[in-house]
Amino acid sequence: MRITKSVLLVLVVALAGGWGVASAQPAADTPQPPATALLTLTTIPSGWSERVDLRPLLQIYADGRAVQQPDAASTTRAAEVPPQRLTGTIPIDVLNAALAETKALAALDLGMPSATDQGTQIIDLMPTPPDQDVHLLMYAPDATENLTPDQQSNRKRFTDLYRKLIDAFTKDH
Repeated sequence: MRITKSVLLVLVVALAGGWGVASAQPAADTPQPPATALLTLTTIPSGWSERVDLRPLLQIYADGRAVQQPDAASTTRAAEVPPQRLTGTIPIDVLNAALAETKALAALDLGMPSATDQGTQIIDLMPTPPDQDVHLLMYAPDATENLTPDQQSNRKRFTDLYRKLIDAFTKDH
């Protein structure tokens, strides 16, 4: 008798658990973000070659919605601790200007400094369809050694764009 009750209890819990999952689904009219952000900003701090918990600092969707993870690149955040996640927006005019600047930067030489393991900043533009993807990488963002004045100027443009997007983020209330 005890085994029968146990089996029935397991079945009831399994069925109720399944119903709970189904009822936890978002309502059909709740807008869900696309699977891939339009713009993603990522910083790899110097010395992070051993860390595997890299996360973007900012993800921006085509409608201006954004997710910021301000401590994603923090060297004081333990690898097993997920970064803080804030939702918000980026003004559409800032986003449109950033898209144009990202495409313009793709045609420029950001140089390759002689410094190694000095971090990297990345701006990824991933539109739909993906035939116009742009992936900008700036190695050793603070380095200037062995860079031409044009490369230094291009790197400043990259840094200005990166900072403008981070600063334009407005957290949801």
